[in-house]
Amino acid sequence: MPFQSENSFIPIPPPGEDELPYDDGEPMESERHLAQMGLLIEALQLFWRDRDDVYVAGNMAIYFSELQAKKNDFRGPDVFVVLDTNRRERKSWVVWQEDGRTPDVVIELLSESTQAVDRGDKMRIYAKLLHVPEYYLFDPFSGELEAYALDRATRSYLPMPPEANGEVVSACLGLRLGVRHGTYRGLAVDWLRWIDTHGRVLPTGGEQARAAEEQARAAGDEAKRLAARLAAYEKQFGPLPGGGSG
Repeated sequence: MPFQSENSFIPIPPPGEDELPYDDGEPMESERHLAQMGLLIEALQLFWRDRDDVYVAGNMAIYFSELQAKKNDFRGPDVFVVLDTNRRERKSWVVWQEDGRTPDVVIELLSESTQAVDRGDKMRIYAKLLHVPEYYLFDPFSGELEAYALDRATRSYLPMPPEANGEVVSACLGLRLGVRHGTYRGLAVDWLRWIDTHGRVLPTGGEQARAAEEQARAAGDEAKRLAARLAAYEKQFGPLPGGGSG
């Protein structure tokens, strides 16, 4: 609604991320749901740490209309990715502040209390209003993964069949999604993981650190083996020429 000044009507701009609520008040369903969200976001942010044109976030409100913003009646996606944007800190994703950009990929983590909404109202909003090209549903306890691609002609989602190994291809991101067993935040269960084109799981920071430690340990063990072999040789045959002994 405009307000009147002494000389003219000056339009009041719509609220932005600093004015809109960014906490929907809905906690994650379980410890595993929270960990799964963190795992997907952390691994992708680390993989694209050198890119400034991608935004990855989760459990953040997305505002796409002033009416919806006023009612604050829409929960944020558990995980979403936006391409061709700028990476910066945000309180919420406000479409009219982002040059109309909407997510390219959305992942919702299913539970008994949310699956009806995730397959109903949210799926409809992502398809018909936000036009999200790829939509994924994953149950952290059953390990069931569903993948959908947007049919732009009908603005509805069509199932994306998995490959023989159960993985699905994200054409938008050039990656795959698949279920792998592992340990994250102390939970040794099956996780939904990002997988690169070579079949390698995108690691978390902790996994990268452990891999580096294992490489260093293996290098140290190999150095010890070589030193032991050299010592045995010199004991039998004497110091190697130019070895500095004697």
